[in-house]
Amino acid sequence: MKIIETAHGSLQCPAFLPDGTRGVVRALDATDVAACGIEAMMVNALHLSSHPGTTVVKQMGGIHSFMGWNRPVMSDSGGFQVFSLIAGNPKSGSISKKGFVYRLDKGGKKQTLTPEKCIQKQFHIGADVMFCLDHCTHPSANLEEQKLSVKHTVAWAKQCRDEFDRRTHQDGTKLFGVVQGGMDFDLRRQCVVELAEIGFDGYGFGGWPISDDGALVEAVAWVAELLPDDVPKHALGIGKPENVVRAFRLGYDTFDCTIPTRDARQKRLCVFADSPDRVNLDADFYRYVYIDDERHARDCEPVDPTCDCLCCKQYSRAYLHHLFEINETLAFRLATLHNLRFYARMMAVLSRGGAQQLESDRPENRPLEV
Repeated sequence: MKIIETAHGSLQCPAFLPDGTRGVVRALDATDVAACGIEAMMVNALHLSSHPGTTVVKQMGGIHSFMGWNRPVMSDSGGFQVFSLIAGNPKSGSISKKGFVYRLDKGGKKQTLTPEKCIQKQFHIGADVMFCLDHCTHPSANLEEQKLSVKHTVAWAKQCRDEFDRRTHQDGTKLFGVVQGGMDFDLRRQCVVELAEIGFDGYGFGGWPISDDGALVEAVAWVAELLPDDVPKHALGIGKPENVVRAFRLGYDTFDCTIPTRDARQKRLCVFADSPDRVNLDADFYRYVYIDDERHARDCEPVDPTCDCLCCKQYSRAYLHHLFEINETLAFRLATLHNLRFYARMMAVLSRGGAQQLESDRPENRPLEV
């Protein structure tokens, strides 16, 4: 198993990082997150630059001090969020070889996000692992747009690398490149080769990782196979439990997604089908408890009798159902604690014995490593 060494501790892989996008995992504080067994968090440079401002975060001693979290932090570049903004409303911004120009709000101030600014913002944040600015595309984008995405992504990665090297010190800070290329194998390979020539501490899968049926797209396997074995691989946006398991078996080490925390707020809780000591991750190893169902109104059982989180140790399904019914904020906290604890326990199962790869997880065409 890989270990990512940082100034704020060693991150043992596999690891799931909840999205503390704006410097907070919604409904929880840092001690809550740590109590779940979570070892690291993901924040977003774009959202933090919007509010409170990355310079404010820097003045407050960096993101760790600002949010009371003394464990590793990764920071997303914000490129995906700006692309999504522009894709949703072309009038809100544009993309060029220099980076992004955008407005977060209608009539708002025009802003720029260049590779250099991306790295500067992440140094203000004080993240342990930073991601290069990349040009994401929609899965339906044509080949020419995908080629332009790879061209921009590689050029921006080189600029990010140069800015990072100008600023970094011997503090264990890492820089990850992001692999783009859509669903074109040759473009994915080209992007991996050119990023590897620049050299990074790790790499992330870029683009849409999930197909319309909810499963991983084939490109997720391509990228894992193309990248060197000895570097950390991060699965950006992969968070559904079965997809995390498959991505891990394909070779990914760390994962981040809003799914577990969003599901919790939407009253959908993950429960193992069997004790984690016996659970078979090759099968339907979990199910959802929909706590909003009326049948839970008089259910004295915990959400998951095998779980050791605060929600399951101290409260019944009936109580959690009641809290949601009266729109009590404690409901969001307890449900989020439970789902994050589920993910931490799932990581522990994978770490103990989940590395064995299923034949069905192996891509049909195994490309050579670079």
